[in-house]
Amino acid sequence: MNKEEALDRAKRYSHIKYAMTIIEIIYLLVLILLFESLGWSKGLVLLLSSKISLNFLVFPAYLLIITVLYYILNLPLNIYRSFILEHKFGLTKQKITDWLGDQAKGFILSYILTAALFGVFYFILKNSPLFWWLITALVWLFFSIVIARILPVLIIPIFFKYKPLTDNSLKDRIIALAKRMQVKIMDVFEIDFSKKTLKGNAAFVGWGKTRRVILADTLKDKYTNDEIEVILAHEFAHYKLKHLIKLILINALSTIFMFYLIFKTSSFVLQFFNLSNLEDLAAFPIIVMYMTLLGLITQPLENFLSRRFEKDADRHALMVTGAKEAFISMMNKLSDQNLSDRKPHPLIKFFFFDHPPTDERIELAKSYK
Repeated sequence: MNKEEALDRAKRYSHIKYAMTIIEIIYLLVLILLFESLGWSKGLVLLLSSKISLNFLVFPAYLLIITVLYYILNLPLNIYRSFILEHKFGLTKQKITDWLGDQAKGFILSYILTAALFGVFYFILKNSPLFWWLITALVWLFFSIVIARILPVLIIPIFFKYKPLTDNSLKDRIIALAKRMQVKIMDVFEIDFSKKTLKGNAAFVGWGKTRRVILADTLKDKYTNDEIEVILAHEFAHYKLKHLIKLILINALSTIFMFYLIFKTSSFVLQFFNLSNLEDLAAFPIIVMYMTLLGLITQPLENFLSRRFEKDADRHALMVTGAKEAFISMMNKLSDQNLSDRKPHPLIKFFFFDHPPTDERIELAKSYK
């Protein structure tokens, strides 16, 4: 496959992914409108309330039923997007049984987290009708920090197996880089990424004592030590430049804005569906609709800020390592391996990209003195 064919293949893959994202959002909104306008949400709440004597169990039961229904209705799109498409473009060798197992684990985890977050939401809504929007946003912020801390020790092991990096020379080099950048890490691990995808990835995850470096085996076996070092210099730069804290604060402000908007406008919106207030569990899909629509509005701004942070991290990584050629070769390899859209249309970049496109990152490295 020549360069033009490879670029065209990556373009086709990316465009299908963009289209699938848009289709799934529209599909979700249509399902919500049908579920509410036809009175099915209200009917389900009434049915569960008549069958379940303990009120605090009504919402978990309601959430479980509508989550299962949505998963079933969305299954064809989900299978195509995350299984068929990945196989079609040679990005995975995962078996359907393993994929279904991951889907089941993801479903259970998502259900537990959603039930916990919205259980807190309804409790605060009931006990603080005037300031629930602010209190809930702050509590959800706390949740996000807890999740960041437990991610590498409780959540990632559900889907992947990882072990301490066996390449001691590479490990020593990563630890030396971390010390040079004044970043504390607990250990360096390799993860069996190839069992699910052939894409490359590396991450610096965790908080406090759970902070660690994770290298995908799809990355570790195909990249030089110089290339891996510049990848991790980029990841460490995010920590050094306090990007994670800034993103958490940005997300917190976004969440406060979202809940405040719901607080000010929901009484008007609920009238269209013959619902009286947000405390009515039948209004839950309306809250999901708010989150989806407001996410569409705020996502471009969050993406813009994220791209700025990524660009700053690239500059910092180049400054620390001086590995200009390694950075360029790494970006080319990663783009080819992940079928990245190297030069997207400005509108696609505006709506979908939280990282600068590959060609922009390479141009930045080329201009680095």
